[in-house]
Amino acid sequence: MRYTDLVCRTEKGIYCPPGDFHIDPVRPVPRALVTHGHSDHARAGHGAVLATAETLAIMAARYGEGFAGTTQEAVLGEVLDLGGASVTFHPAGHVLGSAQIAVEKDGLRIVASGDYKRRRDPTCRGFEPVACDVFITEATFALPVFRHPDAGDEIARLLASVAQFPDRTHLVGAYALGKAQRVIALLREAGYDRPIYIHGALQRLCDLYEEEGIRLRPLEPATIEKGGRKDFAGAIVIGPPSAFADRWARRFADPVAAFASGWMSVRQRARQRGVELPLVISDHCDWDELTETIAEIAPAEVWVTHGREEALVRWCALNGIAARPLHLAGYEEEAE
Repeated sequence: MRYTDLVCRTEKGIYCPPGDFHIDPVRPVPRALVTHGHSDHARAGHGAVLATAETLAIMAARYGEGFAGTTQEAVLGEVLDLGGASVTFHPAGHVLGSAQIAVEKDGLRIVASGDYKRRRDPTCRGFEPVACDVFITEATFALPVFRHPDAGDEIARLLASVAQFPDRTHLVGAYALGKAQRVIALLREAGYDRPIYIHGALQRLCDLYEEEGIRLRPLEPATIEKGGRKDFAGAIVIGPPSAFADRWARRFADPVAAFASGWMSVRQRARQRGVELPLVISDHCDWDELTETIAEIAPAEVWVTHGREEALVRWCALNGIAARPLHLAGYEEEAE
């Protein structure tokens, strides 16, 4: 069996002909296996969705209970038979419920990793390497210039700024799913026990994380109705990046604009966004982690789905690993 007989690229995304299913399809399909809840991977309108319980809950929270015709929970490590292909889900370490999907038939195994990271994250299970013949990897930060600092050190920088400017509100931009909850959880681990104020767009997902046993509270809504501008002096307020271009961000006292993203290592991006305090906190692997993961798994071949494909393909070639880009469209890197 050729690799492409088991898994191949189509205009709708990664497809498994023997099982007749897509993985993270970018358009509605009859049967979709979903790696995690970010909207560029988890879309509404599929006939049937197979994903972890947490991902299904996230999709229901974002799209409503009727986001798919039918749903099925995938238990990590449990082998499922889908039309002659065996499928197992394994932790990806990206966000709550994120999983790699291993597809196997006739002794051949291909792993679609979705988005993943290798750093510790108190809000989700860590990445588990899965031996395979083909490893399908993202390449969001697949350039040698990207080497992320320790997230705990970035949180310490935030807390130092809060202590230095007690009369200013620290507005932290963070993606609504995963990044916001991770930043809050890291603040709690660092000993910050004051209320953290959140934009309304984060409330439902923060509640979901709390229901999964991840400590985020005390959380309060970041609304002026709760008090005047001065009441937010010295506070940490977290909201989606889109809210910072809105009137919402101008409600607070002399704000310090911060943004938690792997892209904050690029100074020009920070300046373009008007970010005073860039926090390099990423939910993706940096260059070293991508290459170390490939070396650890040691697949016969690597397929690169989205991001800086060329650099990672070149690294694989220099290290004797067959590799090729899939040139998949529809996956958003800016939301990181």
